[in-house]
Amino acid sequence: MSGRVSEFTVPVRGQGMVEITSRVAALVTEADGEEGLCTIFIPHTSASLVIQENADPSAQDDLERWLARLVPEGDPLYRHTSEGPDDMPAHIKAALTATSLSVPVRAGRLLLGTWQGIFLWEHRHARGSRKVVVHIG
Repeated sequence: MSGRVSEFTVPVRGQGMVEITSRVAALVTEADGEEGLCTIFIPHTSASLVIQENADPSAQDDLERWLARLVPEGDPLYRHTSEGPDDMPAHIKAALTATSLSVPVRAGRLLLGTWQGIFLWEHRHARGSRKVVVHIG
């Protein structure tokens, strides 16, 4: 198996999206690879990763509100509530989105579209941090 694996930690302030594009791009630059694939992975079950518009924050806000409406907190159907009312909804939101993303690399750069950014999407209310793993190969 070839490639380079790196990790970094992202502080989160509760539910919402945190853009991590620049941190991933810096790792791609450091790897000195001309062409390949960058895989981003989050080893958590209540947060996820998405590629989304990074020019207008209202797009992120709308996505967050839409997903909160789709997966409401406090639904009596949930049995997994030992860590609070946001616990099971966070797991469902992570299952509906992604825990890994792949982005092609050419000339040592991520081949993202003009308005695309890579975001960690926190689904819990608590502040803390999340680990992100990046493989460049």
